[in-house]
Amino acid sequence: MILGTGLDLVEVARIADLAERHGDRFLKRVFTEAELAYCLPRAARNTHLAGRFAAKEAVFKALGTGWSETVSWKQIEVLPGPSGAPEVNLSRGARERFEAMGGRRLLVSITHTADLAAASATIEG
Repeated sequence: MILGTGLDLVEVARIADLAERHGDRFLKRVFTEAELAYCLPRAARNTHLAGRFAAKEAVFKALGTGWSETVSWKQIEVLPGPSGAPEVNLSRGARERFEAMGGRRLLVSITHTADLAAASATIEG
């Protein structure tokens, strides 16, 4: 049973601009240390950051919360799993909301071009 879905599209240039203008303040507010360790060394770092940003937004939508005081950016961590496909780790308020919904599985897909990154999230019960 599907309990929630979310979809997001972000311009890679927008994330690059935020990272350039606000530096660590932006990066450390939105991304976990593990996400930054994965994205920053990559040649297409802004594309990878944009993909994770879109995935977090898609998860907010699937949870039905949007960004809020109880569910925030770093409570949603998006990293590659053993197969390379993205996997989501939820903590604190995001985990509590997922469990309150009756969530059993959270699926995320990310795609990108040089200019755009998109992600979808599906919560199964």
